[in-house]
Amino acid sequence: MKTLLLARHAKSDWGMHGYSDHDRPLNARGRRDAPAMARRLVVEGVALDRIVSSTATRARSTADEYAAAFGLALTEEPRLYAASARTILQVASGLPDECAVGMLVGHNPGMSDAVGELTGEFVELPTCAVVECEVDVDLWAELTEGSGRLVRVRTPGD
Repeated sequence: MKTLLLARHAKSDWGMHGYSDHDRPLNARGRRDAPAMARRLVVEGVALDRIVSSTATRARSTADEYAAAFGLALTEEPRLYAASARTILQVASGLPDECAVGMLVGHNPGMSDAVGELTGEFVELPTCAVVECEVDVDLWAELTEGSGRLVRVRTPGD
């Protein structure tokens, strides 16, 4: 059994002109919510082993908070930027097998769609939400559509 956390980046700043979509930073709420959600996961005893993030600034900034809270290195994955559900699940299937609990940090609609593909349950993820899924596999490469079960949805408003 593996655990996959699918996380949407924290709230980004649409008001900052001159930035490409890829380079858009977090806004004040995002800078508040990301470390708060990271602390919450630590307090709740989540045993995170690996964090993989989209290369977009807002996703990396969010993932940096998780990495700092868990004392983990962050791996960037360009395929997670604006990724489809299929691509997100392909990235998850490439996690190292010694990783029992992995987190992918990315964007909607891909993250919400990936939860649906993996678990059969559709959840619209607000910014900075983290969805916990149990995956009934021994090796990450065995992860397929429908192989997961939705365990919990965490949002900053909880």
